[in-house]
Amino acid sequence: SAVIVLGAKSQEDAFLLASVTDDLVAKGIKAGDLIKEIAPLIGGSGGGRPQMAQAGSKSPEKIQAAIEKAKQLIKEKISV
Repeated sequence: SAVIVLGAKSQEDAFLLASVTDDLVAKGIKAGDLIKEIAPLIGGSGGGRPQMAQAGSKSPEKIQAAIEKAKQLIKEKISV
């Protein structure tokens, strides 16, 4: 069981990737939903499937804030 959120940046771009195992998808944690909630924090948009989703933007300096928000959201969803 795992929820993985990765952030990457270059000088000009920011990328987020979320992956969720099937057992947690069955409990209502979906990668696409998670990305849709954190992508605006990097000034971007994204989407995907329940198991894997991605987002991108031109604001690499905002990656850490998005990762922190993802941690918070995952904790909230797992504790329900």
